[in-house]
Amino acid sequence: MSLTGKVALITGGVKNLGADIARALAPLGASLALHYNSDRSKQDAESLEKEFKDKFPGTKVKSYQGNLTTEAAVEKLFTDVKSDFGKIDIVINTVGKVLKKDITSITEAEYDEMFAVNSKCAFFVLKSSAKHVEDGGRVVTIVTALLAAFTGYYSSYAGSKAPVEHFTRAVSKELQPRLISVNAVAPGPMDTPFFYPQESPEAVAYHKSQGLGGRLTGTQDIAPLVKFLVTEGGWITGQTIFANGGYTTR
Repeated sequence: MSLTGKVALITGGVKNLGADIARALAPLGASLALHYNSDRSKQDAESLEKEFKDKFPGTKVKSYQGNLTTEAAVEKLFTDVKSDFGKIDIVINTVGKVLKKDITSITEAEYDEMFAVNSKCAFFVLKSSAKHVEDGGRVVTIVTALLAAFTGYYSSYAGSKAPVEHFTRAVSKELQPRLISVNAVAPGPMDTPFFYPQESPEAVAYHKSQGLGGRLTGTQDIAPLVKFLVTEGGWITGQTIFANGGYTTR
C-alpha cells in the first residue's frame, strides 16, 4: 500500500525503534516529520535526514526538537509540522522512559518524571492528534508488554504506561466517525540502548529466555507491525497489541 502524499509524524523518530519505523514508511512514499527530545540526538536526526534524502530523492523529511512533557510543546510540534507539510495523516508516538526500582526507592521527582514522559506526553499527543490528523488517518502509541505482567520493580514504568490503554480506547471511539484508527503496541523488552542500564546480566538472560528464540524483542519485530497498522491494518482500532515473542499474554 502506497503512502505517497501522506505525512507521518513520528515522536522519538530519529533513532532506535522510531528510526526503524521511519525506515519502514519511507519506501512507501510517506513524507516524514521526525521528532527528537534533546541536543544529544541532533546528530542522529541529521544523519537520518541525509539517509532518507539520499535513498529517496524528492521525499520530504524534516526533524523537530522538543521536550513533549507539556501540552504547549506537543501542540507546537503539531502546528509546526502542519505549517511545514500542510497536513498530518499518521502519528506514531514512541516516546518513553524506563525506571526499574523497588517502590521504596522511587522519589517523588522520579514519579513525576515517569508520568510526565510516559502518560502525560501520550495523552497530549493523542489530544493533538484528535485535533490535527486528517480524516481516515492512523495513530499508534508504543506502550509495554509489562501491562500484561505481574512483577516487581517496574511500578512507576508499567504504572505510567497503563493509562495509555484507556486513553487509546476512548480516543478510538471519539475518532471512529472520522475513520481514524487509534491503537497501542506493546513490545517485550527491547534490544536497544535504553534497556540495558537498569538490568543486571542475570535479568537480561531471564528476559531473553522468555521470548521466541531466546532473544529480546527487536526493533525489526515492531516496525513492520506499526507499518501494517498505518496501512492495510486500518480496520484494527482501540486495541493494545502485544508483540513480544510470547513474553507475556492476557
